[in-house]
Parts: sequence; C-alpha cells; structure tokens
Amino acid sequence: MSSVTIQNVTKSFGNTVVLENFDAVFQNGEFVTLLGPSGCGKTTMLRIIAGFEKPTSGCVKFDERVVSSDKVFIPPEKRDIGMVFQSYAVWPHMTVFDNVAYPLRIKKMDKDAIQKKVDRVLAMVHLTQYAQRIPSQLSGGQQQRVALARALVAEPALLLLDEPLSNLDAKLRESMRFEIKEIQREYGITVLYVTHDQTEAMAMSDRIVVINRGVIQQIGVPREIYSHPANPFVADFVGKIEFLDGEVKAGCIELDGCGQRLPYEGDKKGRVIVGVRPEHVKYAPVGQGTLSGTIKSHFYLGDVNDCRVDLGGGKELRVIADPYDSMDVEAGKQVSLTVREFLVYDEQGPGNDFRKILT
Repeated sequence: MSSVTIQNVTKSFGNTVVLENFDAVFQNGEFVTLLGPSGCGKTTMLRIIAGFEKPTSGCVKFDERVVSSDKVFIPPEKRDIGMVFQSYAVWPHMTVFDNVAYPLRIKKMDKDAIQKKVDRVLAMVHLTQYAQRIPSQLSGGQQQRVALARALVAEPALLLLDEPLSNLDAKLRESMRFEIKEIQREYGITVLYVTHDQTEAMAMSDRIVVINRGVIQQIGVPREIYSHPANPFVADFVGKIEFLDGEVKAGCIELDGCGQRLPYEGDKKGRVIVGVRPEHVKYAPVGQGTLSGTIKSHFYLGDVNDCRVDLGGGKELRVIADPYDSMDVEAGKQVSLTVREFLVYDEQGPGNDFRKILT
C-alpha cells in the first residue's frame, strides 16, 4: 500500500493553467475519486501521479518518497503503480492469460510464480474460464476486467483508474463498480479513480475530491459532499438540485418573482441563493404546505414520480416522490409543497467559492 501526498501542484500547458495549487493527501488503502466535469483537470492530475506528465510546479510524494518535484522525477515504470485506462488497451494478438502475465514477464519472474499469480487474479475478476481466449472473443466488460487484472497482477502499491467504466452499458457499469470495490478491499490497495459520473463516485469512494477548472472545490466522504456541499457548483454537480434567488427577511427567505417564502432562522442577511434537492420536497394537503404551485410536467418512472412544479414568476421546483405518495399527481393540478431541507449560500462570492451557510 502507499499514501499519496500532493503539495501545491500546478500544471500549465502554454498559457493555459489546467491545475492550480492542488493540495491533497490520500491515505494507505483508501479509495479516492477525482470527480468533475470534462476538462476540469482530473485526468491531468492522475497522469502527474502516474508520471506521464511533469507538474509545472509543486511536489508529489508516495509515502515519504518524492516522485515528482522541480528537482526529482521518477519515471512511471519505477513508481510501483498499476493503471487502467478508459480504452481497454489490451493487446489484441495475446490471449487473456498472456495479457495479464505480461508485466510479470517484463520483471523476468519465473514461470511457476507467473502461473500462480495470474491464476489468482483471473479468479478474482471472474475470467478463469477465458484464459486462452483473445480479446476479440470477449465482451467489453470482460476486456475491461482483463485490463484490471493486468494492472493488479504485479500487486502495485497504487492503482490508478481513468474512467474505466465509461465505455460500458449502464447495467454492466453498475456491476463493475461493486466488483472493483470488492477487489480493492481484497487487496487492501490504495486506489485513485477518475470519473465525471457522480453515481460512481458516491457508490465506490471512501472520499471524493470535487474539481472544477483545475481547482479543488471540496474534499470529503460521499455523505458530506452530498449533504453539505461547499458551494453551488458542488451542490449542482453532485445530485439533483434547483436554485432559487431570494432575500432574507424577518424569520424567512422571500423568493424572487413568486412572492412565496421559506422559513429561515439562520444567520445570513440580505441576498442569498437557496438550493433545494427534489427528494427534500413532499406533497402536502392543499393549503398546509410551505409553498404552493401548479404541476407543469409529470413523468412516471416506475419507482418514482418526477415532476416540475411552477411556483409562479418563472420559478420552478423539481419534486421526486414515491408514486404511492403521489398517485393523484398530474399536469395542471394545484399542489402544496413542504420543503424539509434546503441549502443557503451567499449570493455574492469569489467565483465558485460560495460559502455554505445552513442546511
């Protein structure tokens, strides 16, 4: 196992700054996800950790060993890492066994040791029966397992995964999430995982690093990231949420445009942004809710009813409710809503660094 310390790493390509003052510590045996939109710098950070890119400034350490700095650069093959890419990157002319055995043969390991290690890791990823097949005879999910087995077979101190499931269909992606997590637990290995899929991040991670435009927005466990997002960007990127502008007045927030209010006893004053997640809104008996509106659209999705409610003045809330609690909901119907929980942020702030005030 290996811990990873990133100290004040900045990476620029010409005049474009891709990562800025990146500071983080990933502990031994931890599963950490770098989460953010395309182009935010998460893959660049992974490539810096792997040794495929050099930081413009800053330092990367594995345990206490410096692997990248202004004076030191250890090449990828000497960093004791395994890496799985978005494209499977398996050799098409080799059998599954030979693909997985390749890193051990490069190390000139003896034949019996190679057989034992490859057999073990193929069993771990449920590919034992496919050992003599070539990649073209495998499904996409099986090929991705081959790539994972090849990365694991040399028992690296650190495993780096760069959007490894993005080319798989939805059901296979879901099953692979749990398989990867189980393998990580079995090996006790440190994993850094890159994705833009917040569901993957929530399901697999011990901690999540949310990145936007090369800057860390928040680091925390999944529950903290979801329930206490540091700013509107994090709140919007992780989960579903609607934002409403308003102004704090005596004991309430008056929402712009619709003339409706939310009760509020927090310490914020003046203009605010209110964030409401759809699962925190419930239908109430008419006239007894916190807010009222008209159902604008209604979608029955089997396990939930997903609705948009027009509050007036162009303001809307999304409501995702159990269909048994909302059987009579339909477009055009007047409804009352109870908001069980909401977020309040400063309206004015430095870029995306809005301060979270209250849950």
